[in-house]
Amino acid sequence: MSWKEAAFKHAQQELPKESCGLVAIIKGKETYWPCKNLAEKPSDYFVLNPDDWADCEDTGEIISLIHSHPIGGVKASENDLVSCEHLGLPWHIIDPTTKAINSFKPTGYKPNKLIGRRWIWGVQDCWTLIDDWFRIEKGVKLKKWKRPKTIKDFIDKPMFEKGLLETGFRELKKEEELQYGDVLLANDNLDHVALYIGNQEILHHCIRKLSCRELYDEDLIKLTKKRYRHVEAN
Repeated sequence: MSWKEAAFKHAQQELPKESCGLVAIIKGKETYWPCKNLAEKPSDYFVLNPDDWADCEDTGEIISLIHSHPIGGVKASENDLVSCEHLGLPWHIIDPTTKAINSFKPTGYKPNKLIGRRWIWGVQDCWTLIDDWFRIEKGVKLKKWKRPKTIKDFIDKPMFEKGLLETGFRELKKEEELQYGDVLLANDNLDHVALYIGNQEILHHCIRKLSCRELYDEDLIKLTKKRYRHVEAN
């Protein structure tokens, strides 16, 4: 059985959920490696089990990722395009009913949509929203910094404070007032960043929610523990 046949079989077994898996070179052969979809709404999107990825990586060389679209055809969504760029691997989207397949590779795609993004750790989350805002609105390309591969590892040891200092931000003094484009570091364990966009509003992306604009009210002000400003963007 070819890897495509195995992938379609897996996709049909997983209906109405999206299936996901990897294609790897194992013992000299392109092989489909089925993975678990850990998404809260697996009929709408997929979150590939990182343990399955690790097992596949230990067994062979991963060469591409594949997942199904049970409805709506095989056109790549913005999340698909962004995730493809993030992983740096070819992607295949399949329709288990029509047997259609759409294959594409990283091309340097950059998202310009800031509101309404689906949350994906390391791909579309609160930090990547800040990164993309500075690229789009300020023409500033923030320096990349290394952070944990999984949200579980990050929660155990948040690193946004370190990341802000490494990417050209300075902490504001207490007497300094907020300005358009300042970054807010929130929660007691400093595990969330938001962007002040003026008019008493912030732009941010919370886990399990879509990115949005929100009123910077008293509750959010209380959650803010530190404030930062980019030294070159003002």
